[in-house]
Amino acid sequence: MDFSGISPLLNLLPQRIISWSLKMYMVESKGGAIVCMLLALLFLGTWPAVLTLLERRGRLPQHTYLDYSITNLLAAVIIALTFGEIGKGTPSAPNFFTQLSQDNWPSVLFAMAGGMVLSIGTTMNYFLDDRINRADILFPGVGCFLIAVCLGSFVHASNAADNKEKLKSLSTEATGFSTDKEALKNNVVRDSDVENGSGSAEKARAGTAGFLIELENRRSIKVFGKSTITGLAITFFAGICFSLFSPAFNLATNDQWHTLKEGVPHLSVYTAFFYFSVSCFVVGIVLNIIFLYHPILNLPKSSLKAYLSDWNGRGWAFLAGFLCGFGNGLQFMGGEAAGYAAADSVQALPLVSTFWAILIFGEYRRSSRKTYILLVSMLFMFVVAVGVLMASSGHRK
Repeated sequence: MDFSGISPLLNLLPQRIISWSLKMYMVESKGGAIVCMLLALLFLGTWPAVLTLLERRGRLPQHTYLDYSITNLLAAVIIALTFGEIGKGTPSAPNFFTQLSQDNWPSVLFAMAGGMVLSIGTTMNYFLDDRINRADILFPGVGCFLIAVCLGSFVHASNAADNKEKLKSLSTEATGFSTDKEALKNNVVRDSDVENGSGSAEKARAGTAGFLIELENRRSIKVFGKSTITGLAITFFAGICFSLFSPAFNLATNDQWHTLKEGVPHLSVYTAFFYFSVSCFVVGIVLNIIFLYHPILNLPKSSLKAYLSDWNGRGWAFLAGFLCGFGNGLQFMGGEAAGYAAADSVQALPLVSTFWAILIFGEYRRSSRKTYILLVSMLFMFVVAVGVLMASSGHRK
């Protein structure tokens, strides 16, 4: 059969289709990058809600995070073995397995450092990406983020004050069933004798004082009477770590500091994400095994044997790990195409998390008008920030 007539037809095909078949799949268009960012925002805003669900059901966070760490790494492996192995690869863009044996350790260490420290980071990414994003759009978006974060602090403070007032005025009308304060504190609800038909058990309505006390008795991490300073210190430390992981990943994939030897190709986003996730996995496993035997925040002690036998909620924990893993992967895929500073728009994950908190957990029910105004303002500023940062997307050469 004569195939000589096929060659001219190939010249009519879009070059992108031909190149896609010859090398690993990479997101190249601005539209594709924005889709990745939106999906990442959804996934990264959902997995904390899943972990919150388990914590509120009383599952030890050490058990949950050990499960989460497993599927978080598995997500990176799946991405590397699929997108990272599509096509034949090229000398300048080798496939995943090829890169594992190359002399690219400086970039590997940057990727693993990013995994260890998991938005100062947005500013750093802007300069590391050689100003790929439009500064006149990018930095107003960062400003919107800062306003949203400040409003979030005000929302938390206002809601905490509302809850304090609810607990002060605990009554039958507020809880929806007949009980007293001491009974609720001891997790004892004096229901009527349902078996004999003389009454029915009722749960406290969301947003009431009874609901808050029931939740406190059920959850694994107790919050009543805890120091606000301790919480702020943990949050501040986590924020510093969180601000550095994306710039470290940027350096791993683009080698702006020229740490690789001449002729060694840059790490692909998939290979870098694999190493990033390996370090996340190692740190997560080691820390949480330590916390099993030496818990913090007054949590009860556990053991490796107790963890392995705890299947209550394990499926949800696995789901959280997958969501976080694929969310991070999509964020990095979008950032490699359109700039990591624009990809930091997914840090508006409180937008999604707050939605789940309201829908699933009954947060902010029966709160004050002040809290509602602050809540709506915070969500609005997050929406604006996401839109502005995505609008700053550029195109990597």
